Amino acid sequence: MTKERTTAGSNITREQMIQLLNEDLAGEYQAIIAYTVYSQVLKGAAYTDIARELEAHAGEELAHAIKIAKQIDYLGGMPGVMPKPVKTSNDPVEMLRADLENERATVGRYRERIRQAEAMGEFALSETLRAIIVQEQEHEIDLAAALGIDVPFAKEPAGEKTV
Repeated sequence: MTKERTTAGSNITREQMIQLLNEDLAGEYQAIIAYTVYSQVLKGAAYTDIARELEAHAGEELAHAIKIAKQIDYLGGMPGVMPKPVKTSNDPVEMLRADLENERATVGRYRERIRQAEAMGEFALSETLRAIIVQEQEHEIDLAAALGIDVPFAKEPAGEKTV
């Protein structure tokens, strides 16, 4: 049986981090599926370039999933296999808004996960997550541009307030 161990200076155990990363992995699976489906069902001249971009996003999300799975394995866990539910719609704008909301939530979770990883002394994990956030924020920018809106402010993880 794996021993529950809290690292000095943090309130999170390895086992808890594994669980949280598996939730993040489920979100990456969700993004892979959503981007794959959306890239194929968006129709019309207005969406040709957007569909191609979403297809590229699907590949980037797969790379994120592999990186997260590798970190879960490193921490002694088993990567999960179930995605979070994927929102579908016949309305292209609704699909893009769902993607944008998922990206915003993902960035917020990864920001929190970076702080937790650093508190645990897991600096390689925090650097891996930083690299992922860069691409997730690029996805936010692409989706906001496709929707013709400004990128919404970042979501803060639960229990955190900005000044």
